[in-house]
Amino acid sequence: TAHSPSLRPPSPALCHQHPQLPSSPLPPLRAPLAHPESRSPHAVPGPIPSVPLPSLHSRPHPFPLPGHAKPRKAFPVIGIDYKHVRIPFEISLWILLACLMKLGFHVIPSVSSIVPESCLLIVVGLLVGGLIKGVGEKPPILKSDIFFLFLLPPIILDAGYFLPLRPFTENLGTILIFAVVGTLWNAFFLGGLMYAVCQLGGPGLNHIGLLANLLFGSIISAVDPVAVLAVFEEIHINELLHILVFGESLLNDAVTVVLYHLFEEFASFEQVTILDIILGFLSFFVVSLGGVLVGVIYGVIAAFTSRFTSHIRVIEPLFVFLYSYMAYLSAELFHLSGIMALIAAGVVMRPYVEANISHKSHTTIKYFLKMWSSVSETLIFIFLGVSTVAGHHYWNWTFVISTLFFCLIARVLGVLVLTWFINKFRIVKLTPKDQFIIAYGGLRGAIAFSLGYLLDYHHFDMRDMFLTAIITVIFFTVFVQGMTIRPLVDLLAVKKKQETKRSINEEIHTQFLDHLLTGIEDICGHYGHHHWKDKLNRFNKKYVKKCLIAGERSKEPQLIAFYHKMEMKQAIELVESGGIGKIPSAVSTVSIQNINPQTLPLERVLPALSKDKEEEIRKILRTNLQKTRQRLRSYNRHTLVADPYEEAWNQMLLRRQKARQLEQKMNNYLTVPAHRVDSPTMSRARIGSDPLAYEPKEDSENLPIITIDPASPQSPESAELTSEEPKGCSGLPPSPEEDEEGLVMRVKEPSSPGTDDVFTPGNSDSPSNQRMLRCLSDPGPRPEPEEGEPFIPKGQ
Repeated sequence: TAHSPSLRPPSPALCHQHPQLPSSPLPPLRAPLAHPESRSPHAVPGPIPSVPLPSLHSRPHPFPLPGHAKPRKAFPVIGIDYKHVRIPFEISLWILLACLMKLGFHVIPSVSSIVPESCLLIVVGLLVGGLIKGVGEKPPILKSDIFFLFLLPPIILDAGYFLPLRPFTENLGTILIFAVVGTLWNAFFLGGLMYAVCQLGGPGLNHIGLLANLLFGSIISAVDPVAVLAVFEEIHINELLHILVFGESLLNDAVTVVLYHLFEEFASFEQVTILDIILGFLSFFVVSLGGVLVGVIYGVIAAFTSRFTSHIRVIEPLFVFLYSYMAYLSAELFHLSGIMALIAAGVVMRPYVEANISHKSHTTIKYFLKMWSSVSETLIFIFLGVSTVAGHHYWNWTFVISTLFFCLIARVLGVLVLTWFINKFRIVKLTPKDQFIIAYGGLRGAIAFSLGYLLDYHHFDMRDMFLTAIITVIFFTVFVQGMTIRPLVDLLAVKKKQETKRSINEEIHTQFLDHLLTGIEDICGHYGHHHWKDKLNRFNKKYVKKCLIAGERSKEPQLIAFYHKMEMKQAIELVESGGIGKIPSAVSTVSIQNINPQTLPLERVLPALSKDKEEEIRKILRTNLQKTRQRLRSYNRHTLVADPYEEAWNQMLLRRQKARQLEQKMNNYLTVPAHRVDSPTMSRARIGSDPLAYEPKEDSENLPIITIDPASPQSPESAELTSEEPKGCSGLPPSPEEDEEGLVMRVKEPSSPGTDDVFTPGNSDSPSNQRMLRCLSDPGPRPEPEEGEPFIPKGQ
């Protein structure tokens, strides 16, 4: 529009000749009477009507203006207007091409078993880019804004929302060491060596300074999550190695973002001071923790919003996508880590959102995220190949080969040194095979290419050489390492992931071991991750669930919730496989009816229950039969001292219980006629079986005295409530009868009302009597003399 002759303001001479045209800053425009080609150059312009300035994006008026001759079509309706649909048509064509390539890759199993999917997609991009360039058109280039704002978020959201949280948290320390320390080591090691190469590499590299090399090292040192996902998902590596490499690729984004923006800012400074370096170091915590905080805020808001969507189930998946994308954009707005924000938002919102939304919405979220991330990943690799053909390159053998060699050396040294340090604190050590897979799985991808594409020619005049070296490293890691990692895993016999479904038995034992390890940590006084995990779970159950989960599911125990989830999943699999007639006993018919309702047969004996009745029954069972202890007793080494009052109270309760039993037996003796006097042998046997039944009254000479010989094998093993005194221990001089007869059973004095026999010692509670009781009941090599005495004496 700036070059259109009809939009230029008239000259001052023209305005002077025609006074009806006002000389305003935006003068009125003249409408041409005919096409410029049909107008005579000698025609004198007459009075021109004033028309408004048309918008740059406005469509032509549907009705022709007076004086316009609209060309007639051969057919009044059909025509070709490619410019109108060009952008959405080309986007749809690229997505369709990517999906067809992905489909063709999986149709041919012989190719997919040898070559990774990412390699074939890059080859397809190279062919398509070469074809477009051969035709004479300009191939499209993977722009950084399109990559970071539209293609990367679906992949990270899918990884964060379905992140295996338990292995991730258990190995979080190892992942952080690899992601932070390892990335810093790679960036500075590679940047320093490349600066030395540039100083020794001749006149073509001498002008590249230290900051430019450090920036290049920070770009090329980051492990790419897209490439790691594409390769590690195909080789089915075990869960430990997968979460270590994938977790490192996710969390090193914060380090890469900080180093990239830091060195980019330093490149425009005249002099870098120590204060700038300190602020740059602190900015790492701001970027990483700020991104996590943004993600947590949006995750909590998403979970709280899903609490009120029970009447509008259709829009439930939309809240998950929108809040996650808003978290990413809000983090990128302040140059925080958008990847950290997406991961935090997905991890925080998932347990609460899944408890609130319907199962159909959960299925929609799952498959839409998988589809979206798969399409984005395919487009990224295709555009990477196309951009390689279409971009400007500057090849320098010294710089490119040195970059590739030092990348491999830095990765291997970093993994070996960090693993030696990590194994000193890990229970499950990382073996040499694990270290080799971790070092070999450090793939680079489109993130490094996009960051290199963002460089400014004004500060980095060797941007094309940097991009060429980055593409070389990406192609080497994806093609060479990605294609050879599967044979190496098979050759080294590295443990692979077992595709087994988790059972209720495993869940029960897992929770039992968690409680057991938490108790052991509390007893030892070592507050490890089990202790803090238990604290977090209690806080979540007591406060957070009640605010973010609607209905009765906020009070549902974790084990019951896991059972319901498994039940629903198994029921859906049965319905999809057509095995509805062979339902096992583990699956309730209520879940089956909710998924695939069918008409009940007429000959059914049991009456059909309504939905409200079924829900009421399930609520009653849930609230009454599935109650668990909400509070577990915590043990600590500081609270393991024995409570003196507790032991005395237990002894008092035990003696009162025995006294009541003895009183009941005595009442039976008073109401039932007395038996005839047994023989000494029968009496001894009765005392051995039940010594509480015999308690002779004091000073009764008519009752027979039972003599017990301690050496006899028929003597009772224990007599707790009888007062067994040896000769001379009653405070009276021994009589001649006692010298001859041995032990004599004496009468126990009744306690006065209002007193307790624990705290009120009697004649039979003397230390000597208690020692004798201890010897008769439990003879031991080292009796304790104070054990039989009351804990709290009378009067205290």
